[in-house]
Amino acid sequence: QVYLVESGGGLVQAGGSLRLSCAASGRSLWNFHMGWFRHPPGKEREFIGGIKWSDGHTYYTTAGRGRFTISRDNAKNTIYLQMNSLKPEDTAIYYCAARYNNNDDYDYWGQGTQVTVSS
Repeated sequence: QVYLVESGGGLVQAGGSLRLSCAASGRSLWNFHMGWFRHPPGKEREFIGGIKWSDGHTYYTTAGRGRFTISRDNAKNTIYLQMNSLKPEDTAIYYCAARYNNNDDYDYWGQGTQVTVSS
């Protein structure tokens, strides 16, 4: 079992930056991928990008490529989502999730953290 807790959300003005954190516990993440998702109001949940824990390799969809950066801190068992040049359309609940290496589905999810970008 992997337990995930997101934090760092809040209200930010357009053009600003925000860094979200996701603290993991329960077991080692060495054999896991971690991912960031977001769920804008009235829209479908979308995948932002992920990171392979063992080597730090990151990958992004169009939702996250360019302005967002995913990183990890091994000592803190935590991943981060650095968001720059935020836009009102980035407003969403942001979730982190975990999946075992080579699994198709993310099996473990955090509770989410609200990000609101004002114009």
